[in-house]
Amino acid sequence: MKTLCYIVLFFGATTSLAQQTLEQVLLKYNKQSIPYISVNQLLKQQENVVLLDAREKKEFEISHLKNTYFVGYTNFSLKETLKKIPNKKSKIVVYCSLGIRSEDIAEKLKVAGYTNILNLYGGIFEWKNKGNPVFDSNEKATDNIHVFSKEWSKWLLKGTKVYE
Repeated sequence: MKTLCYIVLFFGATTSLAQQTLEQVLLKYNKQSIPYISVNQLLKQQENVVLLDAREKKEFEISHLKNTYFVGYTNFSLKETLKKIPNKKSKIVVYCSLGIRSEDIAEKLKVAGYTNILNLYGGIFEWKNKGNPVFDSNEKATDNIHVFSKEWSKWLLKGTKVYE
């Protein structure tokens, strides 16, 4: 009977994790300290924003949004970012795979005095899921998206999943 209880608890926990929505995942991992911008809103304003990619270099090289600065996550350098964006009033949109790492980087920018920072809701996965183009390290359109891990790959519904 004890074993049966453990099995039921395990499958119940696994099922609830598998059925989470993107909104639930972002609520779980983010503090909601940086306002979101939707993919549709970004499409309307893309010409007037500075885009920052807060993923790792290998992810960025597989694909990224057009006209994006790579700032990274593990090796993020505020000093280097300040050189790229000296105007702290610039409208900045930070993105990663889903919008979790990008919130961390956006918070660092906020502490540094940047005043107009947004986090792309659903990140590059949602961008691609909505059918928008991404570009490789040669700035050529690609269908490839680095999915970070098996766990997070379920959120990419369109495009070719790349794991390494």
